[in-house]
Amino acid sequence: MPRNMDRWLGDGGMPLLGELGLDLDRYGVGDGGLGWVEGTWVPTERACNPNGPVQGGVFGAVVDAAMTFATLASLDRGESGSLLDMNMQYLRGARHGQELHVRGEVTRLGRAVAFARAAVTDTEGRLIVEGTGTNMLRRQKTE
Repeated sequence: MPRNMDRWLGDGGMPLLGELGLDLDRYGVGDGGLGWVEGTWVPTERACNPNGPVQGGVFGAVVDAAMTFATLASLDRGESGSLLDMNMQYLRGARHGQELHVRGEVTRLGRAVAFARAAVTDTEGRLIVEGTGTNMLRRQKTE
């Protein structure tokens, strides 16, 4: 049974992400206890440069949030993680008001470290941005 993170749906528990237009609307745990999250992102004016394209660092915030949410979905209540490393690949741009799909997923879950990836795609499934990250985990002690 996945960790209950319903209260974090929408902006992922971070009002800034809501202001940027992110809406995380579903999550779960797949094979091997690997968490995932999906949502829609319609970049607001706050997410964009003055002439309309999404600012590169904003993509980073959205990708980071998706990977973090997926990681937390993989963990038990009271456990958490901290981002150690994130790599981004920007393949094409996006603009204010464009509907985008966001998916984050854990690709490997260890005792102390989780590896995750997140992708932002357009409505035709074309990859816009992809990121990978490593999270150091803070687990509950088992006896």
